[in-house]
Amino acid sequence: MDADALADARNREWTRLDELSRARLDGAGVDELITRYRAASADLADLRASVGSSPQSAHVSTILARARLRLTGQSENVVRQAGRFFALQLPAALYRLRWTTLAIALASLSVVVAVAAWISQDPAAVAALGPRADLQQYVDHSFTEYYTENPAAEFAGMVWTNNAWIAAQCVLLGVTGIWPLFMLLQNAVGIGVAVGVMFAFGRGDVVVLYLLPHGMLELTCIFVAAAAGLHIFWAWVAPGARSRAAALAAAGRSLGTVAIGLVFALGLSGLVEGFVTGWGLPWPVKIGIGALALAVFLGYMLVLGRRAVRRGETGDLTEFEAGTPTLVAG
Repeated sequence: MDADALADARNREWTRLDELSRARLDGAGVDELITRYRAASADLADLRASVGSSPQSAHVSTILARARLRLTGQSENVVRQAGRFFALQLPAALYRLRWTTLAIALASLSVVVAVAAWISQDPAAVAALGPRADLQQYVDHSFTEYYTENPAAEFAGMVWTNNAWIAAQCVLLGVTGIWPLFMLLQNAVGIGVAVGVMFAFGRGDVVVLYLLPHGMLELTCIFVAAAAGLHIFWAWVAPGARSRAAALAAAGRSLGTVAIGLVFALGLSGLVEGFVTGWGLPWPVKIGIGALALAVFLGYMLVLGRRAVRRGETGDLTEFEAGTPTLVAG
């Protein structure tokens, strides 16, 4: 076969295939694209069988590759994917957790108050925590110096990575149904003991002022992480019309994004804890900064999240990324 002769005879058809692979197509255009793709594939096979590698076969191969991408689809641009993630997927996933987050917050704060009230009112409980001299050292120095004993940037990074790791565990191990509850209880009891000791020694104002600036956002993030983990667990327990595997996969895809989003929110909380809580600003300013950080997060979660959900978002991947879902009755 003469490669030049075949190229002269088929060039118009190859050009048309290339045009179709770049154009916006209707049903008839897709049919034509498929037909011309098959014809060009046959031409490429003939070229390779008769003359092997050649400029003509390389040209046809390039056109076919572009047409194949048009037929099979291709992933979105990374920048566009990131924009969709932060504008739609993540806020939609967070919005779905709003009521569970509120319930967890109320339950956790109830445990904190109960433990703190018990410790602060029971001298025997205080004595059981350690020698009085050690507790006095904690109340007078250790509690407040914790926030300033390391450089601000180093301290912020330390608390950020620690809290992000806790949040990730709550989400990713949430399928157990036990780990998020354990982490919440451990956290609430620890805070309650610290608050109780400070109140028992007459330093309740100090513990409140030092916990509020960063604690408002930090604790909210932990509550959200636990809510995501428990939602994943519930998808496995009560899958509805879907199989357990399908329900668990959908919940894991849509709510696993929360772990990523909380890294950024906890980064903001870490900055507040490292650069605001322990340093020489007036307390109304410190608490105001903490409240503003919380307001930004809640606005993102509730306002943008509501808009995203109204557009049909659930936080899950697109059908192209996740695969066509299995249809179920009901």
